[in-house]
Amino acid sequence: MEQFELAEVVERYLTGEMNPEEQRAFEEMRKNNPELDQTVVEYHYFLEQMGHYGEIRRFKSNLYDTHHTLQESGEIKELPLTTGTRIVNMWNKYRRVVAVAASIAGITALFISGMMTIFTPKAPFRDIEELRRKVSNLEKQSSNQRAEFNKFKTKIAPGSDVKFGGTSFMIDPKGYLVTSAHVLKGAKKIYVQSIQGEDFLAEIVHQDANADIAVIKINDQDFQSPKQLPYGFTRIQTDLSEAVYTLGYPKDEIVYNEGYLSARTGLEGDTMSCQITITANPGNSGGPVFNKNGEVIGILNARQASANGVVFATKSKNIFHLVETLKESDKDINIKLRNSSSIKGINRTQQVKKVQDHVYMVKVVLG
Repeated sequence: MEQFELAEVVERYLTGEMNPEEQRAFEEMRKNNPELDQTVVEYHYFLEQMGHYGEIRRFKSNLYDTHHTLQESGEIKELPLTTGTRIVNMWNKYRRVVAVAASIAGITALFISGMMTIFTPKAPFRDIEELRRKVSNLEKQSSNQRAEFNKFKTKIAPGSDVKFGGTSFMIDPKGYLVTSAHVLKGAKKIYVQSIQGEDFLAEIVHQDANADIAVIKINDQDFQSPKQLPYGFTRIQTDLSEAVYTLGYPKDEIVYNEGYLSARTGLEGDTMSCQITITANPGNSGGPVFNKNGEVIGILNARQASANGVVFATKSKNIFHLVETLKESDKDINIKLRNSSSIKGINRTQQVKKVQDHVYMVKVVLG
C-alpha cells in the first residue's frame, strides 16, 4: 500500500467513514502489524492537535469580532492616533490578514511534521541512546543539598572512580531493587542513594543483558526495610494513549515526568518493550513507569536520539520472568512481587509522595 493511500485509509478509519466489515478487517490488520498500529496512534494525535489549533484560532477570531462590534457601537473608543498607537492601529487593521497567513503557515508546518512522523522509517539501533548518565563527581551538590545531607556520611571511599549514574526502584521490601542492566556495566561497586540522600552499598544479584534488566540488593547494615511497597506490578497490557508517569534521577534530585503509551511494542516491533511519549534524559535508565493506578508497567531504558520524547521501556512482564528464573536457580532468594496497589484511586501528587521513597539513584564505581 502506497504511503498516501495508507494515510487516506487511516483517516477514513479515524473519522468513522468505514463500513463495519472494513473496520473489522482494518482492526485485525492493526493487531498483526505494529507499524500500522503506530501509524494510527500518531495520525490520531496529529488530528487532535490540528483540532486544538483550530479551536484556538476560532476563539481569537471571536475575540476580534467582539472587539470590532463594541468599537462600532461606541461602547469602547480607540485612542487618538499618536506615534505610539499608530503601530497598534495598523496591527488592528491588518490583523485578520496576518492571522490568515499565519494560520496557513502553521497548518502547513503541522501537516508536514505529522506526515514526516508517520512515514519516517523506524530508527536504526545507532539512533538509540542509553539513558544512564556520565558523571564526573556525584558529590557536586548545591550548598543547600550539602547542608541537608551533612547528617549522612557518604560511604563511597575518597578517590573512588564514580563514573555512571542511573535509577532503580524497589521490588521487594527486603532490599531487592530492579534497574536496567546497562546502568551497571563495568561496575566494581554499586551504591544506591535514597531520596533523603543516604548511600547504601548494594550488590548485583542477577542481570540479563538481552532484556536489559538487572536485580540488585541492598547489603548494608544501615538499611531499614519498609513494611511494604505502596505500588504493585501488573502483567496486563497497557492501552494505547493511557497516561503514564515516571520518577528518576537525571540529576542529583528525583525528577517527575508524565506522558502516554504511544506503541505497545518497542524498537523494530520488539514485543518485550513498549514505546512511551515522555521526556527522559540520561540518568532515567532503570526508572519505573507507572500507570494511573500506581502499578509498574515497565522500566525506562532508552530513547530515540533523533526524535523528541520517543522513549522505550522494558515491559514489567520481564520483571516477573526474571524473578521466576531467580527462584528456580537459587532457593534462598524469596522475592515477592506485590500484585495490588494501595495508591490506586488517590490523586497523582499523593501517589508520587508515597512512591518516591522507594526510588533510588544508582552510583556505579568503576575502580
